[in-house]
Amino acid sequence: MFIDDAYAHLSSLSRAGLGVSYPNPNVCAAIYSAEGALIADGFHNRTQSLDHAEVVALKKAGVAARGATMVVSLEPCAHTGTTPPCTQAIIDAGITKVIYAITDPNPIATGGAKLLTEAGITVDHQPSAPLEFMQRAWLTKQSLGRPLMIWKVAMTLDSKVAASDGTSQWISGPESRQDVQLLRAQSDAILIGTNTALVDNPHLVPRGHDARPVRIVCGEQVVPPTHNVFDDQARTITVKSKSIPELLKVLSDEGFNQVLVEAGPTLGSALMATGNIDELIIYQAPKLLGAGKEFVSHLGISTLADHIGLELISVAQFGSDAKSHYRIVKGR
Repeated sequence: MFIDDAYAHLSSLSRAGLGVSYPNPNVCAAIYSAEGALIADGFHNRTQSLDHAEVVALKKAGVAARGATMVVSLEPCAHTGTTPPCTQAIIDAGITKVIYAITDPNPIATGGAKLLTEAGITVDHQPSAPLEFMQRAWLTKQSLGRPLMIWKVAMTLDSKVAASDGTSQWISGPESRQDVQLLRAQSDAILIGTNTALVDNPHLVPRGHDARPVRIVCGEQVVPPTHNVFDDQARTITVKSKSIPELLKVLSDEGFNQVLVEAGPTLGSALMATGNIDELIIYQAPKLLGAGKEFVSHLGISTLADHIGLELISVAQFGSDAKSHYRIVKGR
């Protein structure tokens, strides 16, 4: 029961760390007394400090950390990077037990559990599917060498993202658009194509949040410097190419963990067709157009056996719209 409650607490902390930890993972940690009472907690927030989650929690706990148990979402790091290893901070603080949910897949940082054990600290690895989901962006980057790519689409019931005359604002309702602000704030970067930049002239800075994800504009069309995406409210990167490998190299070099794709059918479908979309979020409005632009274009599929499969993660209602979150389970 203790670990279930502790992991539930860490899940909420991990969510708070989305969009503010890159290029590091959104790790969180909590320190508990021998009686199971919460002493201190923290998550990695690079907008405030370079301290990793374990150090944030230890600084809050002070001397109360001696003899306590630390529960952490990711195996504590064992290397010196921009900060000293968290394992040494844990040892120095007098923590007697560490429970962690996910083994660190990073070959540079791994080995923390072994070092803690050698120092006489009891170490317990208890896997957690919810915490693995919360840190899936970091895990994706480690396994694929690129960030988690989430394609967000607002469409009608008949899968249209724009009418025949090109109008598209607004297909979804205000409640859905407000939820998108949170998606943006939880992402390290937001990707659009040059056509979206020209037609919609989006700002892409999350309203109601302090987060300032990097804006990425990809494509060969020229977007005037006076457009909203080039204002001084956030950093903007331009990738003047239609090459998916070139785009992915930029995303990888930047070290992003999670990228929200708000591109139209051309760029979004190109990423989907090449197996570079990991999740799909659809806001479906109760509207019919009958004609217009479909949300997905040619994927190079000619037979049903080659379909791209999706696994439903969640469904929610925002006003009159339905939000469906899918994981791509079978790519081409």
